[in-house]
Amino acid sequence: MPAELRSSGSDSGREPPGPPAATARWCAEQGWPVLPLAPGRKTPAANCAACRAPGHTYDGCPCPAAGRWCHGFRAATLDPALIARWWAAHPRFGVGVACGPAGLVVIDVDAHPDRPPPGRDRLLPGIKISAQVDLAGVRTGFHTLAVLAALADHPSPAEDTTTLRVRTPSGGMHIWYRTTDGRRWQCSTGSGAGRALAWQVDVRAHGGYIVAPGTSTPTGTYTPVGQARHPAPLPAWLAAALARTGHSPAPPAPPPRSAPPRARQAVVAAGGGRGGAERLLAHGLAEVERCGAVAEGAGFTEKLNRAAFTAGGLVAGGHLDREAAEEALLRTAELARPGQGRLAARIIRGGMAAGARHPLHPSG
Repeated sequence: MPAELRSSGSDSGREPPGPPAATARWCAEQGWPVLPLAPGRKTPAANCAACRAPGHTYDGCPCPAAGRWCHGFRAATLDPALIARWWAAHPRFGVGVACGPAGLVVIDVDAHPDRPPPGRDRLLPGIKISAQVDLAGVRTGFHTLAVLAALADHPSPAEDTTTLRVRTPSGGMHIWYRTTDGRRWQCSTGSGAGRALAWQVDVRAHGGYIVAPGTSTPTGTYTPVGQARHPAPLPAWLAAALARTGHSPAPPAPPPRSAPPRARQAVVAAGGGRGGAERLLAHGLAEVERCGAVAEGAGFTEKLNRAAFTAGGLVAGGHLDREAAEEALLRTAELARPGQGRLAARIIRGGMAAGARHPLHPSG
């Protein structure tokens, strides 16, 4: 076992060892559900052929029950037999940890030297930084996180020796904390225009995953820093900062409806205001629209792809106008995920093209 991974303390009596299979077992022993990562990468292992097919979604997928790792962090498990089987078959798999089920909030600090974005309000969202403050030395997420902590009269989490900290191959840091009140904190990226903790500071929580310490990529290894090998409780001041910046738990999703008003209007606009065509497309649009009630982990991409696949089949069957159907999909996607129009358009084009090869003729 590499010396830098040796655990101090006796929280579990076990240590996070070097080989990926042993790392996966150790993480699971801590109560952190694990998922396999593609060899040498920090992305989940690829789905099976069936799960890659156009129109397929996680809902109703038989792969989890069959013990397959499809659908990324949703496949994360604590089952030792399943973990042994996965890594025995693919010993070069990396290890990811599903943050939500593990009760983790991980502060992901980037260290890409760069000029701060224009507009001081984007460095620390929700906090005005006086023009008199010299920002000439601010170049990475370590700097913005330190400023955020200083304003709260606390040391930077990057210097918190009481919790697990992991140096990333790019020079950044993952700072692991555990929740103590059961709240489902939400993920974010620190460079987006929406929810963000600080510039170049991401948050990994419910609906996301984090690379486990000891995992290696061609650019280096995720290496623990200091002696702590377990997450400390999320500090109250940091929880307050997360709440202030919109990382609070999302409101509960509304109860299922046969077709929300906006989705039904979109169906009518697309020329499918009657019978089976209406029901099929309205159902798909309603699923996409409901993603708007959940900030992360709602399966937006899969649901939009499925709705587009259905629309493409209805267009090919002569039940919908193509341009109107595409517009209805785009409009509904914008309601669910504002500002992601380019991504939505790409998903819709691919889904409709795939669906067009399978014309649908629903019964009235």
